[in-house]
Amino acid sequence: MSHPANAAAGHHVNVPMALLALAMGGFAIGTTEFASMSLLPQLAGGLGIDEPTAGHVISTYALGVVVGAPLLAVLGARMARRTLLIALMSFFALANGLSALAPDLGWMLVFRFLSGLPHGAFFGVGALVAAGMVPHERRSQAISRMMLGLTLATVAGVPFANVVGQALGWRWGFGIVALLAVATAVMLFAFAPRTPADRTANPMRELGALRNGRVWLTLATGAIGFGGLFCVYTYLASTMTAVTGAPGLIPAALALFGVGMTLGTILCAWGADRALMTTAGLTLAFSALSLSLYPVAAQQSWSILGVVVLIGMGGGLGSVLQTRLMDVAGEAQMLAAALNHSAFNVANALGPWLGGMAISAGLGWTSTGWVGMALALGGLAIWAVSLLLDRRPARAAAA
Repeated sequence: MSHPANAAAGHHVNVPMALLALAMGGFAIGTTEFASMSLLPQLAGGLGIDEPTAGHVISTYALGVVVGAPLLAVLGARMARRTLLIALMSFFALANGLSALAPDLGWMLVFRFLSGLPHGAFFGVGALVAAGMVPHERRSQAISRMMLGLTLATVAGVPFANVVGQALGWRWGFGIVALLAVATAVMLFAFAPRTPADRTANPMRELGALRNGRVWLTLATGAIGFGGLFCVYTYLASTMTAVTGAPGLIPAALALFGVGMTLGTILCAWGADRALMTTAGLTLAFSALSLSLYPVAAQQSWSILGVVVLIGMGGGLGSVLQTRLMDVAGEAQMLAAALNHSAFNVANALGPWLGGMAISAGLGWTSTGWVGMALALGGLAIWAVSLLLDRRPARAAAA
């Protein structure tokens, strides 16, 4: 199966294998992002520091994502997308390999920051490549195939890296990611479409995305609306220990969360290719409802496991907003696509911060569900503003 544009260029693209290569990259990124959290006690012991200090390793990676997504997207605007993807994943492999060899905390922070730099740009550029290989009406489903690598990492990659890290040492957790990244770069070299570089692209044109109100509204929808999911996920283990009284079920709950994200990614992509904005609104409303059930469901082990799946399904919003950015970004496609993942990392910081404030205020572990619901409703309100702006030109044209 090949895309007409690529066939015209004399290169027949094996679309399933190209999407598998992109998904492999998502799997590697998802594994390092979440496995570093699960290996935090071992990492702290290995570097001779306490766990709160070791937590800076995770924050530094997130900072690298936020900084690297727009920076590398702008700097790589004139590169061929296949070349840029290979370069990003090669750099990612090197940075994770160095993380596995870090002699102390200082170097570890440097290497984790460097590891985070390619994260957003890879997903942003990969989304554009995935969408360009299929007909217009199947863009969201193609993007979701790449994002499935990220969601499957929470089901399989993270537990595997955790088991290996505990058996052989935490450094192997990062070493495995480096090997996955090398395998991804090889697959991209073999299967990614060889489309020529856009010689008309330039940094200033990409920065034009920052003058687009619809781009900012879409990014804000993700930064606020996604915060609820991260708010609950961050404190899920503590809630299951202190409230549910089922610490032994924590691994199952984390895996079910990943299952929910995988299902949500598939279903939301299917809906987005038929009614993009409607799917975004319904996903946010569904998330708000699921999060509102969490405080009650947390009282019993069977109910919290079911609600965790539902909350995870809200993760399908990612590929929907990625497609939305393609529609509103105009000529600044690469920067807008990469910024989507900066927005998600803002949500990853905002949700746990607000949830932590609620817990510290004495509202209890389950208050993260109410905080998460409020964030999902906030995202829904921003979505509504975007919808109104979309309908204004249509009404003006009809008049």
